[in-house]
Amino acid sequence: MKKESFFQDVYEVVRLIPPGRATSYGAIAEYLGLKRGARMVGWAMNSAHGQDIPAHRVVNRDGLLTGKHFFPAPHTMQALLEQEGMTVVKDKIQDFDKVFWSPTEQLSL
Repeated sequence: MKKESFFQDVYEVVRLIPPGRATSYGAIAEYLGLKRGARMVGWAMNSAHGQDIPAHRVVNRDGLLTGKHFFPAPHTMQALLEQEGMTVVKDKIQDFDKVFWSPTEQLSL
């Protein structure tokens, strides 16, 4: 699998995450057929900035804002999530299970 095409596949999924919802790197990887590919999704998200991709809606499996350092300022990711109605405390989305969006459940390959 070419890196460029994988990154584009990731971005297509991320663009489908509804406002006010979030998903994890691992959920996207699993949807794309790479059960252990969460880190690869993270690399794709780190390269997504400056494009029309809601990268702020992708966090780790516990709801932690592990990608916040790739935004223009460390608080940007949290601010974007809060604008969409999510509560973030100590870099973690509160009630992550309630805002979690599963591409596997929502989309069909």
